Amino acid sequence: MYKNLEEHNRLVNKYLKIFFVVALYWCTSILTVFVNKHLLSSETVNLGAPLFMSWYQCVISTVICFVMSRLSRKYPSVFSFPEGDPLDIDTFRKLLPLTVLYTLMIGANNLSLAYVTVAFYYIGRSLTTVFSVVLTYVILRQRTSFKCLLCCATIVVGFWLGVDQESLTTAFSWRGTIFGVLSSLALAMYSIQTKKSLGYVNQEIWLLSYYNNLYSTLLFLPLIILNGELGTIWAYPHLWAAWFWAAMTLSGFCGFAIGFVTALEIKVTSPLTHNISGTAKACAQTVIATQYYNDVRSAIWWTSNIVVLVASAAYTRVKQLEMLQQHQQRSTATLKA
Repeated sequence: MYKNLEEHNRLVNKYLKIFFVVALYWCTSILTVFVNKHLLSSETVNLGAPLFMSWYQCVISTVICFVMSRLSRKYPSVFSFPEGDPLDIDTFRKLLPLTVLYTLMIGANNLSLAYVTVAFYYIGRSLTTVFSVVLTYVILRQRTSFKCLLCCATIVVGFWLGVDQESLTTAFSWRGTIFGVLSSLALAMYSIQTKKSLGYVNQEIWLLSYYNNLYSTLLFLPLIILNGELGTIWAYPHLWAAWFWAAMTLSGFCGFAIGFVTALEIKVTSPLTHNISGTAKACAQTVIATQYYNDVRSAIWWTSNIVVLVASAAYTRVKQLEMLQQHQQRSTATLKA
């Protein structure tokens, strides 16, 4: 009886932990999108310098990682952070391709968010799965099943349907849509390159994040100049206002936090559950955005969202079943041997 009660309590605690971690991921992710959108194009802030904001977010993340590394050395029993030297030239050279993709990914992401609505933001960046399948074949020469290809084709249909419906509104931006597609492509390439790059930092995710953010602070500087943001920043009327830098710092903390809670959710659940959670979060984010900004959308526009969400969830499920089948086949082969 006591063993059953103890097992029941352990199970309840596990479910509660999963619930709170998933809820934390949802809140952090949605808050990050809304904070960034508010900084970029709201009436009160309207910074108009998305690459500068991306650079500052990398600065905040770098400072947090640096402080954590120093605290872990001084108080190892309280703080934990992997050892590493970000100024090592050999490490910089090896990680540079990944950092370029990281810079492109977050830069294009914020450029997209500056031009499109939060409601359309998910549709604009919905092609990550499609690009992942294409790049997996082109780079890794790994074939994808017909069912997965069918899911990808459905995602593309949903994307074009969403673009078609969004183009009928005054809020539509081809520039924002193109940056969203570019961000999706960079994310797909980044995910593939990450597996290789983790070997350079002893498989330490936090060390990779530290290096990426530090190196990106350098790569963003010429991009800010090329995008003509120096004049925009200097002419910004609230540049020296304390509340502005507080909002920018909050955005930086949100950017760092999303990386932390994403890793935490994957650790507590699984990569599959994280993907499903991300899909459901995108649905909730779209609904919240339409209500918050009083956006009235057509039934076909909502249909495009549903098509993309269902196809993305179906792709995740198909991949799960394929991985399970491959695992069972390997287990059977091992037993026969």
